[in-house]
Amino acid sequence: MGGLKDELLKAIWHAFTALDLDHSGKVSKSQLKVQDNFDKIEFNRMCWTLRVKKNLTKSPLLINEEDAFKVWVIFNFLSEDKYPLIIVPEEIEYLLKKLTEAMGGGWQQERFEHYKINFDDNKDGLSAWELIELIGNGQFSKGMDQQTVSMAINEVFNELILDVLKQGYMMKKGHRRKNWTERWFVLKPNIISYYVSEDLKDKKGDILLDENCCVESLPDKDGKKCLFLIKCFDKTFEISASDKKKKQEWIQAIHSTIHLLKLGSPPPHKEKLLAEQEELERQMKELQAANESKQQELETVRKKLGEAASRAAEEEKKRLQTQVELQTRFSTELEREKLIRQQMEEQVAQKSSELEQYLQRVRELEDMYLKLQEALEDERQARQDEEIVRKLQARLLEEESSKRAELGKWHLAQQQAIQTTEAEKQELEHQRVMKEQALQEAMARLEQLELERKQALEQYEGVKKKLEMATNKTKSWKDKVAHHEGLIRLIEPGSKNPHLITNWGPAAFTQAELEEREKNWKEKKTTE
Repeated sequence: MGGLKDELLKAIWHAFTALDLDHSGKVSKSQLKVQDNFDKIEFNRMCWTLRVKKNLTKSPLLINEEDAFKVWVIFNFLSEDKYPLIIVPEEIEYLLKKLTEAMGGGWQQERFEHYKINFDDNKDGLSAWELIELIGNGQFSKGMDQQTVSMAINEVFNELILDVLKQGYMMKKGHRRKNWTERWFVLKPNIISYYVSEDLKDKKGDILLDENCCVESLPDKDGKKCLFLIKCFDKTFEISASDKKKKQEWIQAIHSTIHLLKLGSPPPHKEKLLAEQEELERQMKELQAANESKQQELETVRKKLGEAASRAAEEEKKRLQTQVELQTRFSTELEREKLIRQQMEEQVAQKSSELEQYLQRVRELEDMYLKLQEALEDERQARQDEEIVRKLQARLLEEESSKRAELGKWHLAQQQAIQTTEAEKQELEHQRVMKEQALQEAMARLEQLELERKQALEQYEGVKKKLEMATNKTKSWKDKVAHHEGLIRLIEPGSKNPHLITNWGPAAFTQAELEEREKNWKEKKTTE
């Protein structure tokens, strides 16, 4: 009954795809209950009717629609149990061989091998309609007429689908009147049925076969030839074939059927199907075992992933905590940097007016430098004078920087003294007075340095006049700067601190001297 269910499932799949309902064809065998008196041929014909107009080729075929229906049913019987349904090349070869044998022809293996070579590599097999077209175009039945092909299809259909092992007209002797009557006999795996004619409409009786039955040849008698006897448990049947060949074929067929019943084996055409089903069951068990193994592996991997996710969450929590700490630290550093920047901006604001004056002076000097072209000797003399003035400026700047550093220290000491207790204030009051006096003296010295700076500026004005005298002899100031490393440098404003540019600008020093002064300033700052 399981094989019948498979065939019905395939027919249902064809019907569903014709109606565009369910292209998967997934109908559970447990949902398909087949009654013992169920007519599977009529059921197949109903499904065929739903599908044939849509899919059957319009090209002229060697077979009629009834033969095409039988090929379609055979396809459902031989096709693989997977959807969409296809028939593999091995089953195609099996079917074509049986059709060729039924037509009385010889099997042409070379032609089929050539057909397999030209088979589409992207396809695993043929659909039902492609199989019908292959048989109907006469490629493997050349030289055979339509009637021969139709009879061969019918014979294979009877054998594979209806389990008809052999059929034909023979004479049967009656049990009561002992008369001989022609009947159409149909041999199946466990029964021989006989009808009035081959249309199978009027059934006259059955001969039930089992392992206790036997078949024997009889000598000719009563004018009847080619006799043989079928002995069953309760009845004996005398039958007369049309000729000796038919007699021998029927005796051999019945004998083989009884022998298979004794062995409990299926008919020959179903042995291959059962072997395939057993192989499929074995593969399913292997796949199930492999699936269970994979499920265990997946469960193990899932657990590991869960543990990894927990660790990742913990690490993410730590990372966020660290990020918050870093953000807090960064905010603190940023506030401190803002405070320092604000202090620097205040210092820059204090020097802005002086910077404007020096920038104006720089612009004037640039205009003057553009006019210098020649007078190399006068220019060298001017450089010597400038070097003297630069050294004087450097000395004044060093003294000024030192005084400013002392003033800064005294001012810091005063602020620290203010924050001490009242007792410390009284004790340090005398020292503060002395420091204020020293501060006044330093301020006086600073004024003196300012006076000296003005004198240095006057000297610089003298140098400037000398440079103006050299303008008539200078060809190009920019060429001089390129070839003579810049004989006169611009004076730019700067900070009073050692690392900042002073009021006399960077042109008063060479690069090496500036680097040396920056180094000394950093060492002093570190010491403080």
